[in-house]
Amino acid sequence: MTLLVPLYVHPAADPAAWQALVAAAPQLYGVVLNAADGPGAAPDPAFTAASRALREAGVRVLGYVDTAYGERPLAAVTDDLERHRAWYGVDGCFLDQVASGRRELRHCRRMVRAARERGAGTVVLNTGVHPAPGYARAADLIVTFEGHWTTYLRSFDAPSWTARHPPEQFCHLVYGVPPALARLAGRTAVQRGAGVHCAVPGAGPNPWTQPPPLPVSGGPS
Repeated sequence: MTLLVPLYVHPAADPAAWQALVAAAPQLYGVVLNAADGPGAAPDPAFTAASRALREAGVRVLGYVDTAYGERPLAAVTDDLERHRAWYGVDGCFLDQVASGRRELRHCRRMVRAARERGAGTVVLNTGVHPAPGYARAADLIVTFEGHWTTYLRSFDAPSWTARHPPEQFCHLVYGVPPALARLAGRTAVQRGAGVHCAVPGAGPNPWTQPPPLPVSGGPS
């Protein structure tokens, strides 16, 4: 079990949160860097330093790019990708709000190809639900659940095609998880076929302002 951590808080506002991720480097699949719903309008030195510290610790840094369920033009997506690479030296990208239907798969493949051409070694798709089967071959990791803990416990059904892929291709992002139940959330993700997850206590419009309870480096996950 490894952690993909979206941390949507400025490093100057909560430096301890970013330092905790560096300390937990061996347990991390990666960290999503989101300066301003994307790379922002200009480089931010605080995010540059945070990205450098994570990468020096061996953590994969993924630049956040909103795809607006296929509504954003490809040129706008690629512009975000290029700025993430130029300003923050990211290793890959986290494509958010990705459409999940068969009809949108071709556009998704174009975005992934554009990301690869711009140096993205890792491409993560956040569809938030199980997409059409072809998406599993388009990227390195797919977020097939993003939602509140109560929803996660109440309703989850993985389609049969997911059994043809290793758990390491799937991720569950769960918020509103009481800290005492973070380990249970991790075990639940494993039982549901996801080898990557994140479970945070936050809720509201932006639940990703703090990292999940993190194991100490070299300790049990």
